Amino acid sequence: MTGVVIQVTDTILIPEDELTFSFVRASGPGGQNVNKVATAVQLRFDAGGSPSLPDDVRRRLLKLAGSRATEEGVLVLTARRFRSQHRNREDAVERLVALVRRAAAKPKKRRKTKPSKASVERRLEAKLRRSQLKGSRRPPRPDHGDE
Repeated sequence: MTGVVIQVTDTILIPEDELTFSFVRASGPGGQNVNKVATAVQLRFDAGGSPSLPDDVRRRLLKLAGSRATEEGVLVLTARRFRSQHRNREDAVERLVALVRRAAAKPKKRRKTKPSKASVERRLEAKLRRSQLKGSRRPPRPDHGDE
């Protein structure tokens, strides 16, 4: 493991040699430069095969990534916000780090709850009032006339 290591959390470190960068021409701002220089950055990270990620984080990361992840588990992020290749490269890495941090946060377990007796009572009372209001709008039924 040589080169730069990106610290995502206290326990997750991603060596930069696990990231692949390719540069493509970007649309958007840049004037004549946009037609000549490949400033957009495409970052690829093999999340499915990375030894740097714990299994639970890997699963959550691929789920969070959605369409940005291939079927093989490779994360593809494209950055074209800035006019310079260097800034776009930094932007792509920052977005990857943010995504991995979100995946590293363990979701809270859902606790089953029951509505309180008072809330059930209020709901039923409101339904009854609503029913009576709507019933009062109906014309009287002819079969229940005074006899």
